Amino acid sequence: MPMAEMMTLIGGRSSRQGTALCAGKLEAEYLDVSTTVEMNVEDMARLGLQNESKVRLRTPSGETILRCKGRETKDLPKGLLFMAYGPASSQLMAGDTAGTGMPLSKNLSVEVEAVGPDQVPGGSRDE
Repeated sequence: MPMAEMMTLIGGRSSRQGTALCAGKLEAEYLDVSTTVEMNVEDMARLGLQNESKVRLRTPSGETILRCKGRETKDLPKGLLFMAYGPASSQLMAGDTAGTGMPLSKNLSVEVEAVGPDQVPGGSRDE
């Protein structure tokens, strides 16, 4: 497998995440959207990834396993990742809220590493 790379993660809300959240945080749709990271297709190709491949994202605060979803460069520039807020994104954020009540979730530097298909999305190797 290719070496791990550093990229920038942008956490945020999406309309699909909001809709799924209304159905329930333990429902399949919410779990799917909150354990998927969107990545530039060229970055995915360089890392040997395809849609639904599994990756480990790691920050100094924690790590999580996610499924990949490719996005074209016009929608998501190279080196940037997007994931919807949820339990998996929270594993990557530090506890400091800078007084806002919400942990810093924009512009996070993350290590991206391809992992095997047997890894469970939303989990980490420490579980």
